[in-house]
Amino acid sequence: MTRTSDLIHSVRPIDSQAAEAARARQRALTKPAGSLGTLERLHAQLAGIRGDVLPTIEGPWVVVMAADHGVASEGVSAYPQRATAEMVRNFMRGGAAINALAREAGARLVVVDLGVAWDDGDTLPDGIIHRSLGRGSANFSREPAMDPSLAFRGLEAGAEIAGDVAAAGADLLALGDMGIGNTTAAAALIAAATGQPARAVTGIGTGVSSAVWEHKVAMVERALARNRATRDDPLGLLASVGGFEIAGLVGAIIGGAAAGLPIVLDGVVVGAAALVAIALCPPSRSYLIASHRSAEPGHRVALEYLELEPIMDLGMRLGEGSGAALSVPLLRAACRLACEMATFDEAGVPQQHGSRERDIDGDPLHHAPLSRGCSFVCSG
Repeated sequence: MTRTSDLIHSVRPIDSQAAEAARARQRALTKPAGSLGTLERLHAQLAGIRGDVLPTIEGPWVVVMAADHGVASEGVSAYPQRATAEMVRNFMRGGAAINALAREAGARLVVVDLGVAWDDGDTLPDGIIHRSLGRGSANFSREPAMDPSLAFRGLEAGAEIAGDVAAAGADLLALGDMGIGNTTAAAALIAAATGQPARAVTGIGTGVSSAVWEHKVAMVERALARNRATRDDPLGLLASVGGFEIAGLVGAIIGGAAAGLPIVLDGVVVGAAALVAIALCPPSRSYLIASHRSAEPGHRVALEYLELEPIMDLGMRLGEGSGAALSVPLLRAACRLACEMATFDEAGVPQQHGSRERDIDGDPLHHAPLSRGCSFVCSG
């Protein structure tokens, strides 16, 4: 890994002094200590990432990575594989949920083709970024999803795009995905990374029936039985049971962290990519913000292992970056509150006495530590 290795080694811990100054400002604002809850934690994290006690979010970008999956041929989705290409066209026409949510958030939307299985003669929609690794990954229930060299190329592509977005003025990177069959890939990757059984991490995805869900679990179990990569080989696991867009998301997380951007994660597919990213580049974890807790059980497991507390829990399982885009106004509000609220001294308001201050100090990223950490170890 040449460029990617350089990026991995360039990711630095967030600015602990800025984060502490942000927590101190929260204690001085005209409100009971800790009364803004998660918004205070987010302000401290954003301050640490940006190195500024009063960070702002003026240029959020949403990057959606799209690709097809060979495992879709096993009937694990409620939709045919062709839906991937049609949904990507929908993105580019502005008619999908992520388009509406990105507009609401004031975010710029970028769609990247990492491996959509376009029909012969298809014309790619205008505006899409083409970084295709092929017409979908292989059926990983029967063979590896891709060669490790392709997984590496996906990382490189994602990292390059994150760097380009940062150079274009982004101050926040929200990540999403599109690909029929990709919740099956995410389930397999999360199971392999965490050691959890397939049944504990496999959800209904596009809304499959109980019979199809049982079949989906069986495909994940078959993939795990076939897989020969170990937990300390995250790139090998990605190549074995991942997908092209997941590889791109891994690279985007590392590249975004190297550029000093807050990385807002969407649901289960992006969560699976985050497991690989922090295994390859542990310092990138401090840049991650979990936008929401998906209804997919594998996402809950991934968040537990990442030790990330999500901002929202709305029962969503759409993907596309929908939850990540929804969280942008809340993140912007966290910054605005810290910037625009007066302190007790400025307002001439007496501070409270005799009450026990809620503990909001310490790690700006997380609530109480969990009993388990990520099973991956750094390999690079």
